[in-house]
Amino acid sequence: MIISFDLPSDIEQDLAGRFEDLGEAAKEAFVIEGYRNGKFGLSVVRRLLGLASRWEAQQWLSERHVPLNYTTEDLESDRQSLDRVLGEK
Repeated sequence: MIISFDLPSDIEQDLAGRFEDLGEAAKEAFVIEGYRNGKFGLSVVRRLLGLASRWEAQQWLSERHVPLNYTTEDLESDRQSLDRVLGEK
């Protein structure tokens, strides 16, 4: 799918001078906003950017100062899973 939007020509010229690849910058902004708002997770980030692993996706987001979507509920679920696997102490 191709997504496009119109920019006034003066803004396009200004932005084109600020970004190496304006289309890629728009795509990255979409990815960041979608992840930040919980519209999709790391697997979609990875696929949209063509990254090989979720770890690369996490690093890509981290480099752009986007916090990981990891709630206290996620932490508790992970803790319970570890307790089941490792045995409670």
